[in-house]
Amino acid sequence: MPEDDQRATRNLFIGNLDHSVSEVELRRAFEKYGIIEEVVIKRPARGQGGAYAFLKESERNHRTTEAEPKTLEEPKHETKKLKTLSEYAQTLQLGWNGLLVLKNSCFPTSMHILEGDQGVISGLLKDHTSGSKLTQLKIAQRLRLDQPKLDEVTRRIKQGSPNGYAVLLAIQSTPSGPGTEGVPTVEPGLQRRLLRNLVSYLKQKQAAGVISLPVGGSKGRDSTGMLYAFPPCDFSQQYLQSALRTLGKLEDEHMVIVIVRDTA
Repeated sequence: MPEDDQRATRNLFIGNLDHSVSEVELRRAFEKYGIIEEVVIKRPARGQGGAYAFLKESERNHRTTEAEPKTLEEPKHETKKLKTLSEYAQTLQLGWNGLLVLKNSCFPTSMHILEGDQGVISGLLKDHTSGSKLTQLKIAQRLRLDQPKLDEVTRRIKQGSPNGYAVLLAIQSTPSGPGTEGVPTVEPGLQRRLLRNLVSYLKQKQAAGVISLPVGGSKGRDSTGMLYAFPPCDFSQQYLQSALRTLGKLEDEHMVIVIVRDTA
C-alpha cells in the first residue's frame, strides 16, 4: 500500500523487552517519531523468553505533507514526567481497591497490576458466598523474609505461570483517586490509618503479610490461593525495575502484592 494512501498505518514489533516494561515507557521512547495510537504488551511466562510489544502508529505519520503549509508548526506534545510512585501506579491497570486490615487498624489501599493474570485477582478476591467483590482483606498471618520461604513463593509463582498468579503494586488510596468509589466505610472498632504504618510494621517484623484466599470459605481447590503483602525488600524490588528506571528512586511507601492460585 502506498505511503500516501489514507488507509496506511504502521505496526511495529519490539522484542526482547524486560517483563516489567510499561506502556508509558514505550510511548515515551517512540512518540518522538510520531503519534502512537495503540500499545499491546505481551509477557510470556518467566523463563520462556522476554516480553514483546506491538505498536500501532497513526496513519498521519506516513501521509505525504508536501501540500501542507509549513508556515505554522503544530505544537509538540510533551509527555508528563512521572515523579512519584503514585503517579507511576496510575499508568498501570487497577486490580483492586479497598481496605487492608491488621488487628484493629485498616489501611485504604489501591493495587495496580504489574504482571500476571487479571482472572486470578477477580477469581480469588471475591466473596464466594455472595459472589461480590471483596472490599476488605484481613492479614492474619506473617511470612518471615527468610530465603527458603521466599524461594517457596518464587516456586509457587513459577508453578502458577502464566495464568495462576498476579503481582500488584499497592499504594495509599486517596479519597479522590481513580477507582476509589467502591472503598467501603470503616467498620466500628477499626481505626483508619495510612498505608505507611502497615509498611513500617511489616518492615519492623521483617515479614510479609499473608492472607488465605478466598475469604469466607472455599468451594474447591481451583478457587483457593494465597496473598502475600511484601514491604520494600530485595524480593519485592525485582518487580519494580521498570518503575525504578522511570523514577530513578522509589521514595513512596508501598508494598508488592503476590497472589497465587493453588495448584493440584
